[in-house]
This record gives sequence, C-alpha cells and structure tokens, in this order.
Amino acid sequence: MEHVWLIGMMGSGKTSVGRALAEHLECPFYDTDATVAANAGMSVDEIFDRFGEPRFREFEARAVQVIASQDDGVVSTGGGVVLNPSNVEAMRASGRTVLLDVDTDTIVARLGAASDRPLVSDDPDRRLREIASAREGTYRMAADVVVDALGSIKEVAHRVEAACIGS
Repeated sequence: MEHVWLIGMMGSGKTSVGRALAEHLECPFYDTDATVAANAGMSVDEIFDRFGEPRFREFEARAVQVIASQDDGVVSTGGGVVLNPSNVEAMRASGRTVLLDVDTDTIVARLGAASDRPLVSDDPDRRLREIASAREGTYRMAADVVVDALGSIKEVAHRVEAACIGS
C-alpha cells in the first residue's frame, strides 16, 4: 500500500471517510490540520487569527512533507492543500490523491452556518460557493482518482478503497 491522500472541499467528508478507511485497512490515519495544530501548539483557527492564511499554508506544507515521509496510511487534508503545487507533488510522490467529489449544495447543507471554519465565517453560503468554484479545477488536476462522496461514510470509504487498492 501507499498513502491515500483525501482531497476536496471542506465538508466533503475527508476526515470521517479517512478515519473509517484507515480503521478498515488497519493502517495509520493522518490529518494535516491536526498535524499543523500539534506542531504549532495552537488550533487552526488560532493560526488564522494570529498569523493569517499565508502562514497557515506554510505550516500545512511542512505537515504534508512530514506525513509523506511516514508509514503508509490514509491522510485527510485541509481543503486548500492543493493550492500549493509542492504539496500536490509530495502527495503524488508518496501515494494516490483521491478527490471526494460532492456538489456545493451538499457541502453548504453539511456545514450549515460553518462559524468554526476560518475561511467562511462571514456569509458561509456565499463563501463556500466561491471557494468551491475557484478550486474545482485545481482539485481535479491534483486528483489521481475522483470518487463520488455522497452516501454513508462506509459506502464512500469502500469506493475509495476500490478505486485505490481494489476490493
């Protein structure tokens, strides 16, 4: 096995599907946002508030490099990880990138008010639609595989497994 990097919009199910898939495969589960928070000694929200998005992206790039060098596993990434071409290169070099594809209406419904998401805290509906539109092409270019992320966590995890590892 190699790393399975889950990419996509916030609310696409990367963390939930990633945990379920890692448990099923009995392999490590990594989360770039959790790695960033642990390394920085503060939450993602605090990093955004204190230092802004550019500094967060620096922390994120380091987290990708660290995870890429660790034992193969399933990785949940932050929604903007694909904005840095070096991240995409590191992910591809260490495994397969899987886009969890979900329509924007579903993401908006899943996240609701999304007040805990730093990039969408003001006018979440509008911001989620803007971000999804701006990133769609980048997600597709970064993805080795695109998986429909509608359905139960278990169903989506099975689709990812079938697409990357075989069933």
